Amino acid sequence: MHAFLSPQMFSNNDEAVINKKLPKELLLRIFSFLDVVTLCRCAQVSRSWNVLALDGSNWQRIDLFDFQRDIEGRVVENISKRCGGFLRKLSLRGCLGVGDSALRTFAQNCRNIELLSLNGCTKITDSTCYSLSKFCPKLKHLDLASCTSITNLSLKALSEGCPLLEQLNISWCDQVTKDGIQALVRCCPGLKGLFLKGCTQLEDEALQHIGAHCPELVALNLQTCSQITDDGLITICRGCHRLQSLCVSGCANITDAILNALGQNCPRLRILEMARCSQLTDVGFTSLARVFIKLSLFEGFLVYVLGSLLQSLSHCELITDDGIRQLGSGPCAHDRLEVIELDNCPLITDASLEHLKTCHSLDRIELYDCQQITRAGIKRLRTHLPNIKVHAYFAPVTPPPSVGGSRQRFCRCCILL
Repeated sequence: MHAFLSPQMFSNNDEAVINKKLPKELLLRIFSFLDVVTLCRCAQVSRSWNVLALDGSNWQRIDLFDFQRDIEGRVVENISKRCGGFLRKLSLRGCLGVGDSALRTFAQNCRNIELLSLNGCTKITDSTCYSLSKFCPKLKHLDLASCTSITNLSLKALSEGCPLLEQLNISWCDQVTKDGIQALVRCCPGLKGLFLKGCTQLEDEALQHIGAHCPELVALNLQTCSQITDDGLITICRGCHRLQSLCVSGCANITDAILNALGQNCPRLRILEMARCSQLTDVGFTSLARVFIKLSLFEGFLVYVLGSLLQSLSHCELITDDGIRQLGSGPCAHDRLEVIELDNCPLITDASLEHLKTCHSLDRIELYDCQQITRAGIKRLRTHLPNIKVHAYFAPVTPPPSVGGSRQRFCRCCILL
């Protein structure tokens, strides 16, 4: 683009050579590939280019995150008036100064919006969702993460006016309860992604509504939803057979029953995050591995599971080497397992690394605070997987009680191997 900006191309009378040689349609096509910053710069070159750069057709996708986050509401209003019905995707992530009034004007002007990110726009309330419901029926993706004033009323409004919704992120909107989830899923049957991280009031009944009404669900994040139990998650497994990604890290009440339910009902699962689920044992992971191996061998299709599966088993303190052996022994694991996190799994030893050495696609392994893992074991793993990234640390040996009295705290040195 900078090649166009040579001095010979412009004169004081605004008759640039490029404007004479190229038709407006072609210039508009060129401008359509530019980002927000470059478009704004081009708008300052000449009056002709100002008209071209600010043409609504060039402003179908706008992301202000890397451009300017301290914008005021009037900027959003001006953008909406300029873009109008052309705008399809807008990210205002982190724009703390944008509130309900500006977004009402935006919704009225940009009725074809399909993707909207308001992540971290902490000033907005249920009023914004009422505006989106009233004016933006084509909305498919909406990110309201960390908008802590959002309540069940927002979900009810979205369910009434945005039936095409496919992905909703309300992480850390901790006022949301089962009533809001029920209203949402009953009227938005096409939901594929639901991100509920930090929605601490959600209980099993909310998951039962999801399992009953979201057959298209592909991704579900329930991190730190500490009240949910096996009962709610089993309903998800039975109703959401297309599930590919599940995060239940920090859900301390779940047990091995979930792993068995996933194995029986969710053959497309690729990513499973279960950090700090301290009740999980080898029995559950053995069951999960056996089911997927059986599916891959006898049902005539390639199972995606174990490709990034078990991305996080951190703080699963009952997992032993035998559980890792089961996970690493399947045919899918050899070519699909990419990341495994075993932080704070105290029963894991070097034997687990031996079980993983045939997983040729393994790219990274986390071993922080696995005190039975040794440098020698990691070195042996590297002879089979030379490119693997191993994150671990080793602490000085703690003196026995007879030497130092009571067990003492020690400083750990974090190293990247």
